Amino acid sequence: MQTLSATSPVADGVLTPAYDREGVKTRIVHLGFGAFHRAHQGVYADRLATEHDSDWGYCEVNLIGGEKQIADIQQQDLLYSVSEMADTGWNCRVVGIVRQAMHQSVDGINAILDAMAAPDIAIVSITVTEKGYCHHPASGKLNQQHPLIRHDLAHPDEPQSVAGVIVAALRLRRERGLPPFSVMSCDNMPENGHVTRNVVLELAGLQDASLAQWIGRHVTFPSTMVDRIVPAVTDETLRKIQSLLGVADPAGVACEPFCQWVIEDNFVQGRPAWEKVGAELVKDVLPYEEMKLRMLNGSHSFLAYLGYLAGYQHISDCMQDAHFAAAARKLMINEQAPTLRALDVDLEAYADSLLQRYRNTALKHRTWQIAMDGTQKLPQRWLDSIRWHLSHGDSFDYLALGVAGWMRFVGGVDELGNPIEVSDPLLDQLRQRVAQSGQGAERVHALLSLQAVFGDDLPDSPRFIERVLQAYRALLTHGARKTVALWPAAG
Repeated sequence: MQTLSATSPVADGVLTPAYDREGVKTRIVHLGFGAFHRAHQGVYADRLATEHDSDWGYCEVNLIGGEKQIADIQQQDLLYSVSEMADTGWNCRVVGIVRQAMHQSVDGINAILDAMAAPDIAIVSITVTEKGYCHHPASGKLNQQHPLIRHDLAHPDEPQSVAGVIVAALRLRRERGLPPFSVMSCDNMPENGHVTRNVVLELAGLQDASLAQWIGRHVTFPSTMVDRIVPAVTDETLRKIQSLLGVADPAGVACEPFCQWVIEDNFVQGRPAWEKVGAELVKDVLPYEEMKLRMLNGSHSFLAYLGYLAGYQHISDCMQDAHFAAAARKLMINEQAPTLRALDVDLEAYADSLLQRYRNTALKHRTWQIAMDGTQKLPQRWLDSIRWHLSHGDSFDYLALGVAGWMRFVGGVDELGNPIEVSDPLLDQLRQRVAQSGQGAERVHALLSLQAVFGDDLPDSPRFIERVLQAYRALLTHGARKTVALWPAAG
């Protein structure tokens, strides 16, 4: 079977790199060569090279996991494809801006640090999901007891965590008399640049106070808001990609046509001209982040937990249920939109556009995939909004139903008695609380005791507890499908 390469012929209609790939320089190191990065930031860079002769290229790095992704692209002359999936058809492009690909377990951490300390590197960008920051989601502070952080404190020159690798690379640049790079998070967290700065500075301070001061003075951590739905790649996806390309591409990804990127314009050693291909460069990303996290990601999580419990495998399946579609819209308009700071955006139109994107049947976005790592996602997607409603005396019926849906999901057994494969960095703590509590109020209180998720305030709020309890009892009594149809009267 022939695979994608610089010399392999591809099918007519596939967009291939028309620029001189040898003229593209390695100017960005990216940590987390996953599907989202390939379909999002990689496409922006490829479009810049194609349409505007940009020479900004990537060194792609995976630290933990993803060995096959790196091996696949290395065997394909550092090429991969991105296919956009629409109800009306698919289209495909080959991306050629990767200049180097490395994995810690293969190349060793020293080689990765040397790559990050190369003189041309101006930006280190990150897509490692929320759990990759080794922080407490409720507070945003570094989790000093995280195994990776404990290792990095004991072995600062052999780091394993993302924060540890960044600190070690900056230490190396400082020792070599090189300017620092900017660190740009592209993960779904409010003020993701601030979170990154906090964990990097806290870890650096624990290792070397003078280095922490140098980082604080000279390194910038621009925040970003990223938006593109990129389902997990399946065998079916790869077969479709092969039919489009004419050759196999195990590194290929598929995504929706929509793409958005809002970036805080704060870089110490320059940046690509992303604005030439549609990115928005702004002074303050937070209003955009909150809008996306609460309305898109918040409704996605709502549909994921309750949809999974109702037996819906994909988000588009949930949208075939009029009650689920209506509930998602009420969540966005009535409970998330009021919590947002002012933006020149029609939020009702934004909500409707999201629902239309969710209806795309070509996107096989699994509810189980979105339900992963809930302890890292709940604070910014739901809980901050709930705090806003508690302080303003407003109702938060659908947010409470979402929390109850998450609690049912992490219980590990669906409504038919089948096991649920729960994937979460706090899985041991979740299992312990589930095992030691009975259904109903005891289960709700046990899960609310997760301080890293709910903090100290929400477990002490009678109004919050009572509404979540009502929702949880409704799910036990009626099941997810009927509860969503009847809610809030079902409570």
